[in-house]
Amino acid sequence: DILVDGKLCDCDIVVNCKVGDPIPLQVKLTNWSKHSVGPFALTVTPYQDYQNGVHNYDLQDAITFVGSNTFYIDSVKPTKDSVYFGALLFLYTGDFYLNIKFHEDNCSRELPLSWFCLPSVHIRAMEPM
Repeated sequence: DILVDGKLCDCDIVVNCKVGDPIPLQVKLTNWSKHSVGPFALTVTPYQDYQNGVHNYDLQDAITFVGSNTFYIDSVKPTKDSVYFGALLFLYTGDFYLNIKFHEDNCSRELPLSWFCLPSVHIRAMEPM
């Protein structure tokens, strides 16, 4: 599950936030397999989609992370949850998306397939009222 500003994100949800306010980001992973998985890293990369097949990942002047955009995970035990917290700070208005990727340290450890089907996260940064 992915929560942005406390709201559960799925493919049809747009989360609205205010420019200049830190927005909490929570990623919850549940390991339904019969063995522990890890170590691995989870990286969150913001981008803009221009709706013509072009994605802009050069957003260091528009979005910053409070802390790191990469979470390092030692392991997730079978049938257990692991929750990771971060925060985003939007400096400009616009529609943004989050790309979440996993990086394994050892290719012999398989991550659950459902983790590669995380919902796309659409965030609309607006001017404060």
